[in-house]
Amino acid sequence: MAIKIKIPKSGGKSSKGIRGLPRDPVIRAALIVFLVVAIGVGGFLCYFYIKYDRIIEQRFRTPVFSNSAKIYALPRTVHDGEKVDVKEIAASLRRAGYSEKDGQSQLGTFHLIKDGIEITPGPESYHSPEEAHISIHGGQIEHITSKGNELAAYELEPQLVTALFDAEQRSKRQVVKYTDIPKVMVDAVLAIEDRRFFEHSGVNFIRMAEAGWIDLTRQRHEQGGSTITMQLSRGFFLTPEKTIRRKLTEMLIAEELEQKFSKQQIFEFYGNWVNLGQRGSFAISGFGEASRTYFNKDLKDISLPEAALLAGIIQGPSRLSPYRHPERALERRNLVLDSMVETHAITREQAEKAKASPLKLAPPNVEAADAPYFVDMVRDTLINKFSEHDLNDQSYRIYTTLDPDLQKAAAQAVETGIKLVDDQVTKMRTKKIKTGKKVETKILPGPQAQVAMVVLDPHTGAVLALVGGRDYGWSQLNHAISKRPTGSIFKPFVYAAAMNTALDGSATVITPASVVTDAPTSFAYGDQIYEPRNYKEEYKGDVTLRYALAMSLNNATVKVAEEVGYDKVADLAKSAGITSVKATPAMALGSYDAPPIDMAAAYTSFSNGGMRLSPILVNSVRNAQGDVIANYKTDQRQVLDPRIAYVMTKMMEGVINNGLGYTAVRLRGFTLPAAGKTGSSHDGWFAGYTSNLLCVVWVGYDDYSDLRLSGAMTAAPIWTEFMKKASALPQYSDMKAFSQPTGVVDVQLDKATNRLATPTCPDDYVAAFVAGTEPRDTCDQPAGVAGFFNRVFGGGGDKALPPPDSANAQDPNADPQKKKGFFGKIAGIFKDDKSTPPPKPPDTTQTSPH
Repeated sequence: MAIKIKIPKSGGKSSKGIRGLPRDPVIRAALIVFLVVAIGVGGFLCYFYIKYDRIIEQRFRTPVFSNSAKIYALPRTVHDGEKVDVKEIAASLRRAGYSEKDGQSQLGTFHLIKDGIEITPGPESYHSPEEAHISIHGGQIEHITSKGNELAAYELEPQLVTALFDAEQRSKRQVVKYTDIPKVMVDAVLAIEDRRFFEHSGVNFIRMAEAGWIDLTRQRHEQGGSTITMQLSRGFFLTPEKTIRRKLTEMLIAEELEQKFSKQQIFEFYGNWVNLGQRGSFAISGFGEASRTYFNKDLKDISLPEAALLAGIIQGPSRLSPYRHPERALERRNLVLDSMVETHAITREQAEKAKASPLKLAPPNVEAADAPYFVDMVRDTLINKFSEHDLNDQSYRIYTTLDPDLQKAAAQAVETGIKLVDDQVTKMRTKKIKTGKKVETKILPGPQAQVAMVVLDPHTGAVLALVGGRDYGWSQLNHAISKRPTGSIFKPFVYAAAMNTALDGSATVITPASVVTDAPTSFAYGDQIYEPRNYKEEYKGDVTLRYALAMSLNNATVKVAEEVGYDKVADLAKSAGITSVKATPAMALGSYDAPPIDMAAAYTSFSNGGMRLSPILVNSVRNAQGDVIANYKTDQRQVLDPRIAYVMTKMMEGVINNGLGYTAVRLRGFTLPAAGKTGSSHDGWFAGYTSNLLCVVWVGYDDYSDLRLSGAMTAAPIWTEFMKKASALPQYSDMKAFSQPTGVVDVQLDKATNRLATPTCPDDYVAAFVAGTEPRDTCDQPAGVAGFFNRVFGGGGDKALPPPDSANAQDPNADPQKKKGFFGKIAGIFKDDKSTPPPKPPDTTQTSPH
């Protein structure tokens, strides 16, 4: 049986048009428009998807964050018999990156044991992996052993100072892996920034809708709808403009990132990228660097309240800065803790306990922690030999000479001392101005005083601490390497050239007891006349060189330079590294420029047995495996005979014990053996040293205007404050008397006559001479033939510099009584002067030019 099927004709009546399209022209047009728009939008999205896919591929083809070279401090050395607490050693090792459990740190581990500590360096340690056992009893090291051998000392692991910064971005970042970020940090960030981070696909539409509704109903922007992935998209690829197009692009990139990377990778990117504030002139990027900045600890050691604080300031690093706005930061931290309770990351009890803890921040002094001027100099040193790209990408380790404890002491001394300078400047600028019938007190405008400090090991040339200015964030100009007129800290080189006459075969031998006239004098040089003047036009008459240096007498110093020969003084100064000097009378008073770091190097000629040492900042550069790439050593040059260097040291001890440095140093509480010299030009200087530290301080204005304050009033107090702090550190507390070389004799001289003291002249003092040049006359014998020859070789009277005591109460600027010697002038400038006892150490307010 056949079945017939009737197929309707296509042209029959139907509600749809051709190929199923509606016949209604309006609907058909709308549908066509929709299809065109859909195809256009789809094409548009495809275009941008492909475009940003390529951008993302290119951005992440190489490491997202370039590695950075690490800058390490000088290893601290502990000695047998040193007073130290076991907890102090443990804390130092923790800061260096050691762990207390095996395998947790590639740098090394340590174990606290009964009466001591065991240290095991790891494969990435600065040291060879040899264990050490330090026994401590009663707060003192009893003995140090390694593999059964007794050690006199042991170097602890060097501490990380900072990562070498990105020169273009001026940002600091310590890159961490996701596994290095503690859970408490992750929980804190998610609680306040993106609670559904591990659930959404890059865009949290629910949160965006909620944020939009709140913003709309409250008529202000209170909520952010961006996820962590969207924040990362914006930070990596987009500008900060707020437009719908940018928001859509941000969402698109976020979705792409979620497809290409795991949640852990995305959070790792975020944790290393996020901006967390400013330190000095550097941006702080990432949790690792922020942990160092705010708490001075490794990220893995962060506590709950600390993690909550870092998570909180993400919203506004400047507005929520815990240093500038601690109340806001504390409130925000506590909000994060409450959010962590809501996400069940912590309990209410844990939150309340964390809320009760105060903000425990590392000191905000950038100089103390980061030594930014020092790091800049290290970078400049290395760039001469390595490219910045190689240093960072290959994660080189740079082991420097910086001592963190001394750097902290230097920064604190500068911070304290510059405030005293500011107070003095403000006092000088405060004037009473009459306006009509009113008298108003006004502070006249003017520049702000700047400061520099350089601290060297006087026997190695290592730069142990350096401060290049009062605020690195305000000015990155490094005043430690900026040339300034040296003022009176140059004078010791004049007197050293004079002392050299004892050894160079000069017809006239000049000694510390030789006499020079301090009086107004015109000095001819070529076709020019030079007329130096003492402060307040006060002159001392006939004085010994020892006195002239201690009291920084200008005219007497130029006369000494003239007698010795300007060329000899200039040659000596140049050999010590003061290259700008010219053989002129003005040279004697420090009219030529040199930076503080060069003056510190020049002073090693005195402090290091006559051997001049070039400053060094880097000991070695090593690769990531610890292999040495380059070693650095100081340049050495013998500038003075050790005997002359020691005689000069004893003369500069007189500056501090009895001269212009007395008030600024001894009366401020630093009593250990030290030598130094005050200095003033338009600036204030102080250069001084002990048996184990050399420090130069400069204070002045950037515009070269006159500070109108002496070095004794500005730089010397800063020097003293630093030395007091340094001497309190165990590794620098043993500041001994200066070591006397063979060929130098100490002679007891009568204060009144400056001849050899006898029992009949009990009021005496001790002075050092190159053997064979010491005075021969005694205080109780008349000047005869022996006296004549003694004066030829430098004998004579003096306004002697007595040790400071309560009996020395005369006006330092009073004119002493004089009694002329029988022979008058010998060799042009020397006179015999049997003077009355000298004045007490002076009030430095009367000595501004010196």
